[in-house]
Amino acid sequence: MTKKLWGGRFSKKTDPLVEEFTKSIYYDYKLSEYDLLGSMIHVEILRNAGYLKAGEAARLYKGLKSIYEDVKNGEFKPDERSEDIHTDIQNKLEARVGSVASKLHTARSRNEQVAFSTRLYCKFSILELQVGAANFVSSLGKLIHKYEDMIIPGYTHMQHAQAVYLRDYLFAYVEMLKRDNARLNYIFKAIKLTMGAGALAGTPIKRDYYNVKVSKFLKGLEESIEFFDVQAADNSIDSVSDRDFVIEILSALSILSMHLSRFAEDLIIWSTKEFGFVDIGDSFTTGSSLMPQKKNPDVLELVRGNAGRVYGNLVSLLTTMKGVPLSYDRDMQLDKEPLFYSIELVLSELKVLSGLVGTLKFNKDRIKEELKDESLYAADLVYYLVGKGMPFAKAHETVGKLVRYSTDYSIQIKDMTQSQMDKFSEKFVKNEILKLFDPEVSVKSKKSIRR
Repeated sequence: MTKKLWGGRFSKKTDPLVEEFTKSIYYDYKLSEYDLLGSMIHVEILRNAGYLKAGEAARLYKGLKSIYEDVKNGEFKPDERSEDIHTDIQNKLEARVGSVASKLHTARSRNEQVAFSTRLYCKFSILELQVGAANFVSSLGKLIHKYEDMIIPGYTHMQHAQAVYLRDYLFAYVEMLKRDNARLNYIFKAIKLTMGAGALAGTPIKRDYYNVKVSKFLKGLEESIEFFDVQAADNSIDSVSDRDFVIEILSALSILSMHLSRFAEDLIIWSTKEFGFVDIGDSFTTGSSLMPQKKNPDVLELVRGNAGRVYGNLVSLLTTMKGVPLSYDRDMQLDKEPLFYSIELVLSELKVLSGLVGTLKFNKDRIKEELKDESLYAADLVYYLVGKGMPFAKAHETVGKLVRYSTDYSIQIKDMTQSQMDKFSEKFVKNEILKLFDPEVSVKSKKSIRR
């Protein structure tokens, strides 16, 4: 184990088993750039509060910036002997700037460091997720434009329901993604970047020094960082112990994963031989090691399956947090892996689905064949009778009997004679009825939705 940020209280070295069991460097190294940005802000606070001389602050800032640049350039290598990323950065800083590094931890605790770094990580990750979702929506938009006038059978209970535009079906997923984006937007705005909590009780530094306009000295280091101003914590105990924002992100990602899973499931079904509605490009499918004819939608199946893993991460953190007493406890270290994994997983899914959507080809002939099913236009027959003055309940019953007769005697409604139709209602006029068994007439008759 490398040099720790603590130890004076202890007369014996930490048992290697404890060191291995408790360290988090294996995964919290992903917070490195955010911890460094937080440390640069802290240097500014200490300088303004008089805890650092101008020269000391300059040396610390320069050292932290050089490590930050290593992170951004991919040259940063975390020392796995370190307890956590905060300790590792402190040790690297001391190696570069000398003993002045020991002043950086003034009025600071890792309790606050990790909370701040995680909040900042979440803000940047939300922006990245929103870009990924926007790209997926854009790919759907291109597909909508390509098949703008295509009509498909709509389903409820996995049974033929009514004819719908493919574009309306795809726009349903666009609406879901809009809600996902709104949820992420709310969480982004709700995450406050606070400092001044110390370990839990606050610090001797006045509140005003913690209200930092980041744009004044961090601009250019990280895109968008100038918009993330820091403020003094209103309640120091809550500031170090709050993980609501992580839970909210996992909740939003669970809903987003559910939406992606439903989309994947529809395409899996539609790509089967039984449906044959859509073909997925070869570059986004896989084969079988035994059956040479197979073309498997593995990407979509993994998107569907991974939703359960994101759900599990949400439940695991809710379970972890439910019994944690105020304020900070080491249990809260366990929020990182589910957070990191879920964000990275959903980002990868949005990217791969954006690419997959671009390869989709809809089988017009196969879909046209399915649209011949007269049951898709049963509701149109009901509205036809209602338009002729029949009460809706009576019209519904009449058409139901007509459909049953068609099914029992294997005769299509459009092939029935006028006298056969009259048995159900004299309001039926065959020449008028025939016009209703047209998918385009059906979809255009719906006036209540936006076109």
